[in-house]
Amino acid sequence: MSGLDASFFLLEDENTPLHVASVFVFDGPAPSYGDLVRAIVAKLPLVPRYRQRVRGVPLHLGRPVWVDDPHFQILYHVRHTALPAPGTAEQLRNLSGRVLAQRLDPGKPLWELWLVEGLEEGRWALIAKVHHCMVDGVAGMDLATVMFDLTPDYVPPGEPEPWEAEPEPSDPYLLVDSARRAVTRPLAQITDAARGAGVLREAGRIRDFALGLGRTTARFTTPSAGSLNGPIGPHRRWCWQDLPLAEVKRVRAALGGTVNDIVLAAATAGYRDLLNGRGGVTEDTVVRSAVPVSVRGTGEEGGNRVAAVFVNLPVGVDDPLERLRRIREQTDDVKRTDQAAGTKTITRLTDTAVAPALLSLGTRIPVRLRQDLVQTVTTNVPGPDFPLYVMGRRLLGMHPYVPLTGGIRIVTAIVSYCGTLHFGLTADFDAVPDLDVLGKGVRSGLDELLRAAEKASAPSHA
Repeated sequence: MSGLDASFFLLEDENTPLHVASVFVFDGPAPSYGDLVRAIVAKLPLVPRYRQRVRGVPLHLGRPVWVDDPHFQILYHVRHTALPAPGTAEQLRNLSGRVLAQRLDPGKPLWELWLVEGLEEGRWALIAKVHHCMVDGVAGMDLATVMFDLTPDYVPPGEPEPWEAEPEPSDPYLLVDSARRAVTRPLAQITDAARGAGVLREAGRIRDFALGLGRTTARFTTPSAGSLNGPIGPHRRWCWQDLPLAEVKRVRAALGGTVNDIVLAAATAGYRDLLNGRGGVTEDTVVRSAVPVSVRGTGEEGGNRVAAVFVNLPVGVDDPLERLRRIREQTDDVKRTDQAAGTKTITRLTDTAVAPALLSLGTRIPVRLRQDLVQTVTTNVPGPDFPLYVMGRRLLGMHPYVPLTGGIRIVTAIVSYCGTLHFGLTADFDAVPDLDVLGKGVRSGLDELLRAAEKASAPSHA
């Protein structure tokens, strides 16, 4: 594992399951459980990680490694349930929230797929869970990805390919291999980092990056809504909100900015409503959000290839246009000074510098410590703008889920699909009983921007 992947695995505890997930809703009829299992078995050769489990290195002298699970059993990972028909969207959200709150078994391959029948209008769903140490949001859930087809034409698979687990490495082998990697990995990482720094220097961007880093650091001095931070319990609330992508693009055309800027502005309105309901907003209050950015290079597959930048969501500002302007000012600065690339380089150097034993034994500490600097995570992943199918059934919507950690009790994931932005909102069950206020506020925030866009686009009368 890379240092980042290992951190995701080792940070997990009983109150912070660190899997990502999606709930996929399909047009009916639902396939039989047996047919679904056979379809998945046929795809497993494309995703060999899904037959592997995590193996620790003795005495934590190296990062965990992936080994074939000799006891792999597909029927454990693919599960079957149903809602009392006709199952509503709220019932599906409640069921999904219970499923997603449960940890994956660390002694087995780190994924589950649930077939859910009984949805209204003859629909059905798949709940797909996979540990964050296997994939990031941009890479997607590999198994779910390979299940998708571009047409409704479906040919049932034939006999599955035979599979036999590779022999598990011995403890002495793992120790020797870890020692070898401890020597070769830093050299490769430092070379890559130096090469990246050279590219920046040739382009004359080192100075801009340093100045931008200073401005990013300065954002942490702005008073933030630390009341949103705190201990995380074992239970989760999870809901979703859908916004038409065409409406977001209409705002962008009239007011400027990017789709992501407008999404952050809508989320800002949601947090403003949430905090106003709690009586906790002043004019200068911000909600500080980490915004993951893909730094996946050409040919890089598997694992996590993300860096984080930080944006202060100006929840204390009443004017929606001013909120959008302040967000654009920050995101433009991040792009202009290439903060994501700099964070990637820092992450690589940290990946080299942190001793495996410290990583194994020490990364759990931040999970249990409260921090008030960052209140939320907002991740926006572009998806396909064309329909997808599984076993001949059309995918109608995909609702993303990302986990909580580090005293952050509310997070938002957004994925676009076929003209719709699907927001997935995850929260601590006990700390955020008003999560629906945030979801509805996202919708009203976009409505505010739409009204402003209409005024900006209206012809002026001389």
